[in-house]
Amino acid sequence: MSSSAVPMAAVEGSDLWARAFALLYDPLLWAGERAGMGARRRDLLGRAVGRTVELGSGTGLNLGYYPDDVDELILTEPEAAMRTRLARRLRRSRRPARVLDASAEHLPFADETVDTVVSTLVLCTVDDPAPVLREIERVLRPGGRLLFLEHVRSRSPRLASWQDRLAVPWRRFAEGCHCNRATLELIRACGLELDEVQEASWRGLPPIVRPLVMGAATKSGA
Repeated sequence: MSSSAVPMAAVEGSDLWARAFALLYDPLLWAGERAGMGARRRDLLGRAVGRTVELGSGTGLNLGYYPDDVDELILTEPEAAMRTRLARRLRRSRRPARVLDASAEHLPFADETVDTVVSTLVLCTVDDPAPVLREIERVLRPGGRLLFLEHVRSRSPRLASWQDRLAVPWRRFAEGCHCNRATLELIRACGLELDEVQEASWRGLPPIVRPLVMGAATKSGA
């Protein structure tokens, strides 16, 4: 399968701050990537198999970490400015993959046709994670897995309090990111079986987004 391109004109679908945020995204994350986030992406995405769908691919920071032997790689991204930068990075990588304009709430795939769904720093940005998790469960084949790497509400009451206080300004700055979302509990409630969970700290980023969870959740084979 050949890589798909998104025309530069597609960026016109984004507002001014969305365009600026897409431009700033990689530099803002640079320190965090070097301080361990890149290694976490590598560890997580090395588990992808079969037909793999990534939610909210952004500028494509995950691209270099996928195994070469995945059967198919599909990168979904609903924001036009991000999608333009994603397509550019994909062309440079020469990795076989497709870029789709699709939201995590409405995935354009038939029931039980995907082996791996990847969500890195996505479940914090959607308005309501419940429909997204239902979509993930719907498209996964029995035995298929969700691979996730998300920042979450802190276990520390003090830091959680600061996450609550700064939630609104941070959401405006970070294009919808809910820094205080209890994402792991939401994954537990969606019907997927958690295989493993690791907790970590996202060094190099503001404290309110440092608490991380990484792991996998499997759709029942029944």
